[in-house]
This record gives sequence, structure tokens and C-alpha cells, in this order.
Amino acid sequence: MSTPTRRVALFATCFNDTMWPETLKATVRLLERLGCEVEFPAEQTCCGQILTNTGYAADAVPLVRHFLDVFGSYDVVVAPSGSCVGSVREQHRMIVAGDASLTSRVEALVPRVLELSEFLVDVLQVTDVGAYFPHRVTYHPTCHSLRMIRVGDKPLRLLRAVRGMDLVDLPGADECCGFGGTFAMKNADVSIAMGADKARAVMDTGAEVVVASDNSCLSHIGGILGRQRAGVRTMHLAEVLASTEEEPA
Repeated sequence: MSTPTRRVALFATCFNDTMWPETLKATVRLLERLGCEVEFPAEQTCCGQILTNTGYAADAVPLVRHFLDVFGSYDVVVAPSGSCVGSVREQHRMIVAGDASLTSRVEALVPRVLELSEFLVDVLQVTDVGAYFPHRVTYHPTCHSLRMIRVGDKPLRLLRAVRGMDLVDLPGADECCGFGGTFAMKNADVSIAMGADKARAVMDTGAEVVVASDNSCLSHIGGILGRQRAGVRTMHLAEVLASTEEEPA
């Protein structure tokens, strides 16, 4: 394993910070176990994705500027969210187009903003992170991680190295779960139908746990599985990778 990047900023994302702090704690435990010094800039806030996705891109400019101010001095910014990393890497460029100064700052920072699996595999160059998770697991690749930031099979490579795990393929894995942020509110019937298809595919695997890299998608899938009393847990990739025999998830 190559020498790890020592100073890592945790981009928590507002969704995780508000609803899934255990994912953030797991991310810190994992990165520290791998030799990183993780810092949490307390001034961070929303990346602006919600505003941008609902047509208020101009109102997101102050959030982009604040993101640059908070994270601009770090060598690497890591987030357990393909969705928010996608927003920073793709939408921030669009939001500040026409402002040469902000564009320059965005272009300088964007290559240093990484989703967790990218950082582990591409920067730390590890796939075996010392995890132990003795359960039958299936993995859902979320749309933003798959199509926007293109993490490829990195999460699966990490999961395959987890000791004790029975990892099973998810039928129709690359199909959207139907969440899509505000899409689930604006198009509830379609969203629920898509989520039901995804939940059925998860149940067909016989998995105890469905894992993904975005808690937003897991909330949608998990809600449907819960209402169906399927007995299948949802877990973020970070929580599985942070699990060890000494500290089980």
C-alpha cells in the first residue's frame, strides 16, 4: 500500500449530517484506521445541489463560494456520497460559468473532491481495508455514483475483500431505485413503482443487507422494504467497511 494522504477533509453532506451521522462516524473510523488524519471543517454546509436541481442555480452561487472557502486549502476532500460529490464536480462548474475567478477556483478544487470508494482505491490504493462483516449482502450502485462520477466497480472491489461476507449480485443493479431527490416528491407514483421493483430485486437475492454509497437512495429502498416487512437492512458502504471483528456494525 502506498503512503496515504495524511490530511483529509470530511465533506459530511447536509443529508448525512442531519439524518445519518453513523455513516460519518464510520467514515472517520475507517480512514483513521488506514492512517489518515481526518479533519471536519465545522463551517461546511450544503453544496447547493437541492437549489440547483430545482431550478435555483443562481441562489446556489453563495454556497459554491462558501464550499471553496471551507475546503479550498485541503489536498483531498472525501465524502460518503456519490450524489453530493457529483454535484460539486459537475454542477459547480455550471453554476459559476461566466465568473472567471470562481471558475478558476472550482477547477482547482474539483479534482480533489472524491467519493469514499474512489479515495480508498485510487488514492490509498487499497481494496482490503481489514473489514469483517459475516452477512449475505447485495450492492446497489446509485445513479450519481454510476453515471455521473463513474466510480465503476470500486465499491464492489472493496466489498469482495471483506472477510466473512457472502456478496451476491443484484438483478438489474444498474436500474434507478426511483428516489432522485425531489423526483420522488414530484413524481411519487413513478418513484414508488421504481422503488418497488428495486426492493423486489433485493429480496430475490436472499440478502440480509443491501449496501449503497448514498443514504438518500437507501432511505427510499429501505422505506419500501420496511413497509413490506422484508427483514432486509440497509447499510452505507462506509459502515460495512468500518466493521471489524473487534468493532462489528
